[in-house]
Amino acid sequence: MGTRILQIRGNLENEYKDVLTPDAIAALEALSPLDAERKSVMAARIARRAARARNRERIGFLDPAATIGRTTIKVQDARDGAFTGSEIPADLRRQWIQGTGPAAKPNTSIEKSIRNAAYALLSGADGWMFDGEDALGQISTMSLDNQRNLKLAIHRDPVFMKVAEQVAAEMNQWGTGFFGKPIITDWVKQLDFTTKIFRARGLHLDDRHVRGARGGFSASIVDTVLYMVNNHGRLRQAGSSLAMYLPKIQTAEEAALWNDILAAVEQHLDIPIGSIKVYVLVEQIEECFQLMEIRAALGKHFIGFNTGRWDYINSVSDAMAWDRDFVNPNIDAITMTYGYMRIYEDRVRRACNTPDKLGQYALWQGGMEPNIPVGSEAGVTNAMKRAVAGAEREQREGANGKWVAHWKMVHIVRPVWERIGEDNQAGRKFPPLTHLPADADGLTLLEPAPRTVRGARDLLSVALQYGNAFGQGLQAAALKPADYFGDDDVLYLMEDMATGEIRLSILWEWIHKNASLTADDEIGVKAGDRFTKELYSRLLAEEYEKLRTASNRDVHDVSKNTTLPIAREIVETYVMDDLKLPWYVDLLNINLDNHDLSEARRRIRMLADAFRKDGTRITENLDFEVKHA
Repeated sequence: MGTRILQIRGNLENEYKDVLTPDAIAALEALSPLDAERKSVMAARIARRAARARNRERIGFLDPAATIGRTTIKVQDARDGAFTGSEIPADLRRQWIQGTGPAAKPNTSIEKSIRNAAYALLSGADGWMFDGEDALGQISTMSLDNQRNLKLAIHRDPVFMKVAEQVAAEMNQWGTGFFGKPIITDWVKQLDFTTKIFRARGLHLDDRHVRGARGGFSASIVDTVLYMVNNHGRLRQAGSSLAMYLPKIQTAEEAALWNDILAAVEQHLDIPIGSIKVYVLVEQIEECFQLMEIRAALGKHFIGFNTGRWDYINSVSDAMAWDRDFVNPNIDAITMTYGYMRIYEDRVRRACNTPDKLGQYALWQGGMEPNIPVGSEAGVTNAMKRAVAGAEREQREGANGKWVAHWKMVHIVRPVWERIGEDNQAGRKFPPLTHLPADADGLTLLEPAPRTVRGARDLLSVALQYGNAFGQGLQAAALKPADYFGDDDVLYLMEDMATGEIRLSILWEWIHKNASLTADDEIGVKAGDRFTKELYSRLLAEEYEKLRTASNRDVHDVSKNTTLPIAREIVETYVMDDLKLPWYVDLLNINLDNHDLSEARRRIRMLADAFRKDGTRITENLDFEVKHA
């Protein structure tokens, strides 16, 4: 037996031998050479960002005569559709509603944790994106718990089936109360309805439990390998697609690296190239300059794009950090019909409806509906009207379906597409995608909108709460600003990592770009006043105190002297530093499983200093230990 290339933390290879199987480890080792290429591509990403900031340069379109990195495809050929994409598999042609969320909960038994998977597969959603990334907690062994639960659910293990029967009864009880009728007739048959889709972590992240001889190892490779090795046989046997979502891609070259990772997995499993089908989340502004190039780079693996909101807004803010004239308004003003968001959505729609050389189109999955139908009768009624109106807008605009963040929303929003009855809108005619200077300008288009103290309080409160929830292992959390705690007319929204990212980015903009407020406020601020560091510090102290004194329902008491102070330290560091750190998640990740504030401060300084020095991102697990026999 040869020398092991990869290290597995602690005793996890034994504790998770059903996930970290010999076959899975062999596949990880086979793909390990791609990790060095991943690190090279990520270094280029940071260098590009730094150069743009240094040169005060906006993102631009690629030279049409250039060749896409890691491929032999010419940029112009990609834009013209002169490549072979993928036929859409039968179980992905109708995806009116996709639910999103993880298959595991923190600090619970398998029987309680796997309830997430049961809710998902009984929800009536056409597809469910089981999240290994933004909505999955990463404390302890949650990434492995997520993989274990998915394997148990996909293989219909007795543990899962027992839980699913219980969950079905609970869901029907809710349906009877909300709709006046049960929502599941045959729970066993219902388990076959929903297409299973897995979202891996992005290329920028290191895994917390596997590393190479020279440090961190790609979380993307770990996630993809574990999911596919453990489940491809059963999924293919059931006639189900091997489907994934790919997050945080910025360029076609990065997409080409993903294509190589997917092909390497397929080759290792001895299945046809193109067997794995992927949606790409358009979460980065740079992607919008290379949409057709990304489609071409992923070739037979690619089936569609998704238009997210929070991540994308954050990427625009980050890309424009150097431009003092680019200042976002209140977060609730930046809807999908606002300025640069409207242009972004339109480009994705056009890219999906450009045929490849076989006449094949791609799918466009609409964005997230974060509402949860829990609250006062008036609050729920109003929120559900807005949710349905949002779905109707996306359907009219050409989306094939949308996301929901909670299973209860499936039956509320899905009828929008049921009434139309078409499987999808692929191939619907839209103007061709163009790559002109005006198109580039549109992708950073600002429009007049409020910028207020109330908006700042909301940004701060939710960002602090999210950081706190992250530290507790709840990366998908039901949140609302502290001033609305106890007000059941204002519903909680399901939020994930991106909601914290953009809130801190906007606060950073307001302070470091000398933003002016647009309205008077009762604390004495007048319209036209600047958003100063002093005002920010006052609001931070006030919003933090509201969380300290909140009920256990809204802010868990166990967090108030552990992860909440660390979340405040991270928020203050990020927002006050003249250097804009790219990611809130880096500061949170580096403090996973750490509840000591002084140690958190040391880690925060270390991360900020490393990035300031040469752009290094510390994403590996600082608490990695290998158990020696």
